[in-house]
Amino acid sequence: MTKKIRISDLPDFDFSEHLDSETAIVEYLNAVLEEDDSALLAAALGDIARARGMAGIADVSGLTREALYKALRPNSKPRFDTIAKVCKALGVKLHVEPVLTH
Repeated sequence: MTKKIRISDLPDFDFSEHLDSETAIVEYLNAVLEEDDSALLAAALGDIARARGMAGIADVSGLTREALYKALRPNSKPRFDTIAKVCKALGVKLHVEPVLTH
């Protein structure tokens, strides 16, 4: 008989451990942007900031570490200027392109 595993017994998954290259970061952000979910975008930026070092991102962005953790936690709704500062500090840009409809 197979032992059942409870979700609560599984370890937490930290995506930041896998963001070890510019390519991984770009692919991750592009996948998140496809979801059209602002809270997911904030959480993804938080993952990237943790991978790069939250203190350094805070210094470059002009925000405090505490403000970054609060703004980039899952289900947060940060202001656009916060997203823009974090993106600039991370060295990434968000791009706009037309949606092709038939």
